[in-house]
Amino acid sequence: MAEFTRPRGKRQEDSGLGNVLDLLLANARLVLGVTGAAVLAIATLAVKRLIDRATSPRDEGDPKAEQKTLEESWQDLALIKATPKPPKKQRREDLSEPLLSPALPLVPETPQVESSSPCCLTLQEKLLSYYSSRLTVPETQASVSLQLARSICTQLQNFLRSKCPELPFGSLFLSGPLLDGLGALAADHIHLMLPVVLDATLWSLIPGEDTVVRNPQYWLIKRTDLEYFPRGRSPWDRFIVGRYLSSNMLNETLHKMLVASINWPAIGSLLGSVIHPVVASQELKLEVKYDQIKLSITLFPVVEMEDKVLLAAPPEGLVENLWLESFYRAEVSKVKELDAGDSGARQRCLCILNSICKSHPALHKLSGSPLTHVVLHLSATSLDWAEESLADMFQQLLEELVGYLEKGVLPSYFNPKINLFCDLLEEEIDEMGFMLYRAISEPELLLKEK
Repeated sequence: MAEFTRPRGKRQEDSGLGNVLDLLLANARLVLGVTGAAVLAIATLAVKRLIDRATSPRDEGDPKAEQKTLEESWQDLALIKATPKPPKKQRREDLSEPLLSPALPLVPETPQVESSSPCCLTLQEKLLSYYSSRLTVPETQASVSLQLARSICTQLQNFLRSKCPELPFGSLFLSGPLLDGLGALAADHIHLMLPVVLDATLWSLIPGEDTVVRNPQYWLIKRTDLEYFPRGRSPWDRFIVGRYLSSNMLNETLHKMLVASINWPAIGSLLGSVIHPVVASQELKLEVKYDQIKLSITLFPVVEMEDKVLLAAPPEGLVENLWLESFYRAEVSKVKELDAGDSGARQRCLCILNSICKSHPALHKLSGSPLTHVVLHLSATSLDWAEESLADMFQQLLEELVGYLEKGVLPSYFNPKINLFCDLLEEEIDEMGFMLYRAISEPELLLKEK
């Protein structure tokens, strides 16, 4: 009977790699000692695991296999990064010095134990401590910042009414985490919303997914019935580009006003502060200084039509007519409604996670709206949001985030067609997933980040 022969190429390569690693580990003990050899063995095992996975065949098109490979890669990366450093090599000049003084007996060092060591705290206690020590905005600072913003809001409203009386702007109003209580780290940033009032008989909304953009998060505002109501019938016709209301043209006009037309030094003197428009930014932004307070105010033109809230915040690129759909108001309302219904800790949990992500260089793109939608998704399946369950829900949120990052998709709670991860690079998703995967088993890692 003919003997079955396996392909030799792959097996010989594996055998050769194994022999090299075995020889390396055998000599490592003589050179590095027991501790150094153990360190090298752990790191070598992780690297070998990565090499084996890279050279082994995969089931093409199998999403479960791809998801498992991604998770195993994060596990191997965690193994390598968690490997302790080898002992420091002894210097030549140190060899002439005695390791121990013969006149002194060898006495074991007594470890010092602090009475209030943080390691003795539970995760629940650490989260509550983090919230109380880092996320409580001083009341005086918040009050002064809000008063400054309201005064600037009034001055800007008066200017627009006198400079552009033909444009039906609505009443300016303030928005943002400082007012709504969802994730403000300091009283240093406020949104100023400028309503653009449109006649519903002359304008209609076109979903972005029905255009060449194919993005359901953006909308077009189209001028209708030009044959019956020609250009000039609407005061906003001056901002039309290709029969669509151009968010970019409106922003450019307002930017010129903020930079060149408004006497900010006089307004600042009146308010006892210094106000500067940010010239280089594409955003409509003001920087305000008052005593020790530094405040950033961002202006957003907003259109509300057909139950949609659209911001003049087009994506970067050649398309300048798009309007971004905002769910911020609905997000805040829904989270507060759920917390009021069961006395839950969603807002507190969300504030903590927002703070962590904003201050962490690898996670800052997760802060804000994406985290709010994860909380809302989790609220549909996990009902115990009591304050005493804060630690459990925090860990569940981390697990949910890792799951969404593995898929590369975070659907909007209010419109499942929208992927809130669509603007993230694959490398960014991998880095976030690796960091959060480690934090599932040790959440204190996130609380230590600065």
